[in-house]
Amino acid sequence: MTNIATLLDQDKENARLFRAAGALASEETLDVYVVGGYVRDLMLGRPLSDIDLMVVGDGISFARKLAKKLKIKTVIPFEKFGTAQIQSEDGIIEVSSARVETYESDSRKPEVSSANLEMDLSRRDFTVNAMAISLCEDSLGELSDPYGGVRDLQKRLLRTPLDPDSTFSDDPLRMLRAVRFAAQLDFQIDKPVAESIIRQAKRIEIVSAERITSEFYKILSAPIPSIGLDLLQQVGLLEIVFPEINAMVGLEQPKEWHHKDIFYHTLQVVDNIAKLTEKPDLRFAALVHDIAKPRTRRLSTSKGWTFHGHEIVGSRMLEKVARRMKLSNKTLEYLQKLTMLHLRPIALAKD
Repeated sequence: MTNIATLLDQDKENARLFRAAGALASEETLDVYVVGGYVRDLMLGRPLSDIDLMVVGDGISFARKLAKKLKIKTVIPFEKFGTAQIQSEDGIIEVSSARVETYESDSRKPEVSSANLEMDLSRRDFTVNAMAISLCEDSLGELSDPYGGVRDLQKRLLRTPLDPDSTFSDDPLRMLRAVRFAAQLDFQIDKPVAESIIRQAKRIEIVSAERITSEFYKILSAPIPSIGLDLLQQVGLLEIVFPEINAMVGLEQPKEWHHKDIFYHTLQVVDNIAKLTEKPDLRFAALVHDIAKPRTRRLSTSKGWTFHGHEIVGSRMLEKVARRMKLSNKTLEYLQKLTMLHLRPIALAKD
C-alpha cells in the first residue's frame, strides 16, 4: 500500500488535528481516515479543501471526543446520518461514520447503514474523491485507493467508483458536480460517465433549487466558466436547469457585430468578465445580459437579425429566473440593473 506521510507532513496547518485524531483512534482502537476532496487537492498540490474525517465506528462519539482534545466547544451532530461537524475558528471539520446509503428512485432521503472503508469509498461521487489517508499512529499516511483515483488524477479523468447510472441515480446533483470538477480542475469526463449524464439528465429535477443554484455558481466560479457552461449544454443539463440560456444555442446574430451565435457570444462575455473579477454575481450578470435575445429576435429585410428591447424584456425575465433559482431580492435587483444597462459601456465599469 502506498504511503504518503511525507506529503501529509507538508500540511503544517492541520498537523495538530491529525495527531489528535490518530491518538484518539489508538485510544478507542478504531480506524480514522482523512477522505474526499482534501486528499485529491493534497495530491494535486492545490489549495486544500475543508477536512473530512471518516471513522470506522461511531463518528459522532469520535467527533465529540476529538473536539474535547482540541478544546473546541461546538459540535453539531446529525444522528440520522452518523455524522457531526466540529466548528472551530479555522473552519469546519466534518466527521462521519463509515456508511453506505440507499435511495428510493424518487427521493433524496437515504437509508443509512454502517460499512467498512471500501464500501464507504464506493458511495463517493468520483474516483478522485474516493481515496483515504490513514491517520492511525501505526499506519499514518497509508493511502487507500480501491477505485483507481491516483490513476485518474494522473489522466485528469472523472470516473465514478461504481456504475455511473447507479452513482447519479443515488444523487443526481453529482451530474452537475461532474461538470463543475471538469471546469475547476481542467479534467475530462469519462465517456461512459458523460453518456450516463445524458441518459439521466431529467433526474436533476428532483434536486432542490438551492443545491442546484449553489453548484451552478461554483461552475461560474471556475477559471474559465465557459468550459463548464458548454459541458452543461452538451450533456443536456442546461436545458433543464437554465432553459433561457439553452434557448440561445444556434441562434445567429448580425455578422458585422458578432461572429458567434448568441450562446457562444455569451460564453465569451462570461470568460472575459472572469478574467477581470471573481465576483460571482457579476459573472452571473454577464451570463444573463442577453437572456431575452431569443425571445426578441426578428429578421429585418434591411438590417438582418434584430433584438429590439431585449434589455428591457431580459430584465423582466430575470424575475422568473430568480424565483426558480431562489436568488435573493438584492441579487435580482443587481442582475436587472446590469441587464437593463448593458448596452451602455459605463454600466459594468461603475459596478
